[in-house]
Amino acid sequence: MNSRNRFGKKTLPLAVLSCLLLSSALLPGCDGGTQELGQVRTYYIASDPVVWDYTPEGMNMITGEAFSEDEAFFTERGDYDIGTEYKKAIYREYTDDTFAELQPRSEDWQHLGFMGPLIRAEVGDTIRIVFKNNVSFPTSLHPHGVFYEKDSEGAPYNDDTGDAQMVDDFVQTGETHTYTWNVPERAGPAPGGPSSAFWMYHSHSDEARDVNSGLMGPMIITTKGMAGEDLIPSDVDREFVIAFMSTEEAASWFIEENVQTYMGKPEDVTYGRSRFGSPLVITPNGSTEIAREALNGFLFGNMPMPTMELGERVRWYIMAGTNFEVHAPHWHGNVLTAGAMRLDVMELTTMGMQVADMVPDDEGIWLFHCHVAGHFNGGMSARYQVLPAE
Repeated sequence: MNSRNRFGKKTLPLAVLSCLLLSSALLPGCDGGTQELGQVRTYYIASDPVVWDYTPEGMNMITGEAFSEDEAFFTERGDYDIGTEYKKAIYREYTDDTFAELQPRSEDWQHLGFMGPLIRAEVGDTIRIVFKNNVSFPTSLHPHGVFYEKDSEGAPYNDDTGDAQMVDDFVQTGETHTYTWNVPERAGPAPGGPSSAFWMYHSHSDEARDVNSGLMGPMIITTKGMAGEDLIPSDVDREFVIAFMSTEEAASWFIEENVQTYMGKPEDVTYGRSRFGSPLVITPNGSTEIAREALNGFLFGNMPMPTMELGERVRWYIMAGTNFEVHAPHWHGNVLTAGAMRLDVMELTTMGMQVADMVPDDEGIWLFHCHVAGHFNGGMSARYQVLPAE
């Protein structure tokens, strides 16, 4: 981790400083944004075009074998099938505001896949994101949970604000915008809960197309005084972030380009919508929404295995995407606690965010998957590993 890019001077944005000097009656919004003096956590993030492979290993890593005939339905490229490679837009982190050098992602976090960089802060901090748009359509950053003013919301709608407060809604190609998000108490963990809260951020310029193109990422907020220099909660040994996402590639900004690039007979393809308004790719074989039932952008066990040791304190942060999503994350072999209940299956719905703690006591390589049959059959599965304690 490059601390130069994370830990700034103990200063506050002008809006928060004004709240400390003026009464909340004179400055609306101060009551929600007032916070203890903390640090400014600065990130440099861009929306970048990439070619993403849902199965980089080229096989079913759950079975250890080549894709079966049924699995080939989801993975094979053909005259009217795209396969597993898609052009996408994803958030990537850079080392500074020149956006010349990518911030390396550590080995422990390779499982994040196409998810954006992990944003961390402690209650009382301020998150500052210098954002650049490197794709061919407008994008933005919209956070959940934290406190923001109108020039850092990243979502366009009729909110009775002027042009100066709407520049964050559509960051145009090649342009940059700085988002400032405060982290008051209400953005952190609730009383009696775990020491860290889980939120997400995503592009909201055109939410359906932006998110289905890949623009989504995780954010972890830790209780004041409960985080080390690396901002990992002090009562946790390992953390994993997993997004259960039914990505509708037909709703992506790049669908026509992907059809032209990867289908054998793109000239036969037309485009339409279902009765529910979902985009469709229409071929001589019929209509399809081209859904990819993935974990962090990986199918059929291709996600790098989350690995831990017996007896460690492991925190899982689980989230879902923006489509019609009902998931049932299931861990084989071990149990977790969430909401004062022990479980090995969790409920997760559209845009849901959950935190669950595990102390593994069963050594081995274990299956981790969605228990919704159609999702499991479509490849929404992975493995995790529990090693002997050192």
